[in-house]
Amino acid sequence: MSYPSITWAQSQEKETAETAEDNGLELAKHSKSAILMERDTGTILYDKNAEEKLPPASMTKVMTMLLIMEALDEGKLSLTEQVTVSEYAASMGGSQIFLEAGEEMTVQDLLKGIAVASGNDASMAMAERIAGSEESFVKMMNDKVKELGLTSTQFQNPTGLPAENHYSTAYDMAVMAKELLKHEEITEYTGIYEDYLRQGTEDEFWLVNTNKLVKFYDGVDGLKTGYTSEAKFCLTATAEKNGMRTIAVVMGADNTKNRNSDVSQLLDYAYSQFETKKLYEKNQPVTSFEWFKANKQPIDIITDDNVSILYPKGMDLDQLDTKISIDQDIELPLTKGTKVGQVIVTDGEETISETDLVVAEDLDKANLFQLFKRTFASFFSL
Repeated sequence: MSYPSITWAQSQEKETAETAEDNGLELAKHSKSAILMERDTGTILYDKNAEEKLPPASMTKVMTMLLIMEALDEGKLSLTEQVTVSEYAASMGGSQIFLEAGEEMTVQDLLKGIAVASGNDASMAMAERIAGSEESFVKMMNDKVKELGLTSTQFQNPTGLPAENHYSTAYDMAVMAKELLKHEEITEYTGIYEDYLRQGTEDEFWLVNTNKLVKFYDGVDGLKTGYTSEAKFCLTATAEKNGMRTIAVVMGADNTKNRNSDVSQLLDYAYSQFETKKLYEKNQPVTSFEWFKANKQPIDIITDDNVSILYPKGMDLDQLDTKISIDQDIELPLTKGTKVGQVIVTDGEETISETDLVVAEDLDKANLFQLFKRTFASFFSL
């Protein structure tokens, strides 16, 4: 099978994976489909039927949580905001935190209810708060799917409850998880094993994470389980060890034991065979730049994501080189986070990775006085 945007690291790894398969390596044998991805580079380390369309069950909430985190980042929500639960949200079946119609709960606690207990009622309450209705939120979900370049996912609700034409793939779920993990604080919720809602009240509710690997596999701190009778047992998991974060997705396992075993096996393979070297942290200033016609000078240029390289253990990295490319003819004004260049890692003539560089703050056009002052200064500097 083929994947979009295969990087140097992925192509190198694919040779390794093929060799491993030739040697009889078979992972995730209890699951219909599976994939193993390194988060920073997006490199596929292993896949099994990863483009097969299957019901994702509550793994759907990876996208729901992504839209919540984006709304928080954009200032459309705050963690302390009280959300009023509608009768419709309170009526959701399946996994729930037993919200009552008219009850108020903070965004933080609703997010915790989604991440830890897979609350369908909490998911619907947040969907209605963000978009006004389930229908509008589902449109946002599917628009985000398209924005991520995914073509094998269609959502019908924010919960993952059974619905016609509600499907995804292991590969698409891994990409959504990769995007969610850009919001690093999400693991502060998905990594909780047990906690309480409404603590100290007569309606106190004990949360226990549906993802038992959070407790029983070193390094696992998310992300989302799923189960329906049609989907069987599913899990999108993430772990971090020795500075390397991985994503493992399995779909269609026949029980929780086999699901957890398959994910553990995938993670074991990743950490026994590969390692990463981080070159830049997310939002780290890489360079500064001066646009003559901009109102601010200089402006910091920062990374849009972590910049890492992935390599088989024992590989020589002495030939690596890092290059910075900035678009000097970019049109103003610019909003914070707009792409203006790339950091490119190469091994000789071969490109290993390309990561977007963005402006660290809003940038507008300079006024006439600023332009005159700069022109005057540059004239006398000659």
